[in-house]
Amino acid sequence: MKLNNKRVWITGASAGLGAALALEASRQGAHVILSARREEKLSAVAKTLPGPSTIIPLDLTEPATFAAAADRAGVVDFLINNGGISQRSNAADTSPEVVRQIMETNFFGHVELTRMVLPGMLKRQSGHVITMSSVVGYFGTPKRSTYAASKHALHGYFDSLRFELEDEGVQVTLICPGFISTDISINAVTADGSKQGTMDDGQASGMPPEVFAQKAWAGILKGKRELYIGGSELGGIYLKRFVPGIFRRVIKKRDVT
Repeated sequence: MKLNNKRVWITGASAGLGAALALEASRQGAHVILSARREEKLSAVAKTLPGPSTIIPLDLTEPATFAAAADRAGVVDFLINNGGISQRSNAADTSPEVVRQIMETNFFGHVELTRMVLPGMLKRQSGHVITMSSVVGYFGTPKRSTYAASKHALHGYFDSLRFELEDEGVQVTLICPGFISTDISINAVTADGSKQGTMDDGQASGMPPEVFAQKAWAGILKGKRELYIGGSELGGIYLKRFVPGIFRRVIKKRDVT
């Protein structure tokens, strides 16, 4: 198996996509390094893994701690920048503190952690950086202004990074999930930073995380530069690109929560 004895570092690994990606990697023989803010939740995930794991608590809004975390992680064959928070609030109502929180978590945290891991990959001329974007990395919708901005920023940064690394033996993959059945909408921040606390209909009926993880790892191991994983909502990427007028009418008619 291609992941056998590989070291896979996953942020946002305490639940949802991160936990599912960790379980699938472990099933394929990887040593999984689990990171998120809450150590007790990481411990619970570690107990579900059939293979070896390491727990490194990490807050993506505290970049001063990243160097020490990278030292603890050691050799990293696959870095999965998965940690993040979503948003459910109108732009005009959203406090600047919430805007910065989203950008620190979803963009700056990934950029800095990648920068900590890259020297080892470049020295070995081997490695793979995977970053979790979203379908809204290609278009905006109501109530997700800063979330969409953070995902658009990831595309600009990691597309550029891919060009810089393509002759250095290091691969870069962006993953754009659609609706996956996780708690991302429940944990989404509102205008004042409090959690929404409810499940969106699209998320509730979305793809199971374990199916997402299988598709994601299949694409990663094939060296795909970008992966779109979800259902019919992925069509929005193509509507926005080729028929933006129709896309606008579709989004205007939808009850976006």
